[in-house]
Amino acid sequence: MKLLTYRFNGTEAVGALSQDGKAVLPLPYADMNTLIETASLSDLRSAAQAAERSGAGIPLEQVDLLAPIPRPRQDVICLGMNYRAHLEEAARYNADAFEKQKPVAVYFSKRVTEAVAPGGDIPRHAGLVERLDYESELAVILGKTARNVKASEAGDYVFGYTIINDVSARDVQTGHKQWYFGKGLDGFTPMGPWIVTADEIPFPPALDIGSTVNGEVRQQSNTSLFLNSIEDVLEELSSGMTLLPGTIIATGTPAGVGMGFDPPKFLKVGDVVECTIEGIGSIRNTVR
Repeated sequence: MKLLTYRFNGTEAVGALSQDGKAVLPLPYADMNTLIETASLSDLRSAAQAAERSGAGIPLEQVDLLAPIPRPRQDVICLGMNYRAHLEEAARYNADAFEKQKPVAVYFSKRVTEAVAPGGDIPRHAGLVERLDYESELAVILGKTARNVKASEAGDYVFGYTIINDVSARDVQTGHKQWYFGKGLDGFTPMGPWIVTADEIPFPPALDIGSTVNGEVRQQSNTSLFLNSIEDVLEELSSGMTLLPGTIIATGTPAGVGMGFDPPKFLKVGDVVECTIEGIGSIRNTVR
């Protein structure tokens, strides 16, 4: 199933995309966090079928798609340097800020007051940010409380997947020698276009992932190339912290980000960034 958050006639709601991809089927849950916490997959299928039978479907072009989880209950957990080629390009850009060899997984959190819609704008933050960059990432969404999870059982905890653009202010990020501020500014988490439930994607996911800027291909890779697998990440994180339903884990970005080019290709006002992942779709955001 493809689950989404949308606005129709001024009201925010959650729904499922119809099988033909042309309509939104309203679902009876207050928001996506509540849906994830309380609904089983069979519940969701039944509710979507009931909406379709009753004629409650809304043409997709009549709604405004929002980020599937517009207001995450906790910061997004992120992995840094989770593709070998990206690790190497980052070290070339700034060897002091980005070590070429990472013996363990690199974790950081991304503050999200409100995630940007899949067609929304990325704020330029003029006066604060000079080097604005993009990062196409697969986001894993947990469906139940995870504590002391074994790697072999990790797939049982995944509710679904979506796309995140981990927008980054490289000058702020490297200047502070840590990543929280440079990656957590308002508008730095475009997300969507929906959540694809875990039953639709074999685990662990091996999906083509990429990005373009103004139509120019920038990133092109596959999630099978993670340095730290989803299984290992869940086992490690849950060994010392409780991960709640709705937790979002952004799994890192492949090579091809703006800072990886010589000279760097940072974003400017008017640029259109499109992040795409096989089996999920695309988000397309404009720098304003």
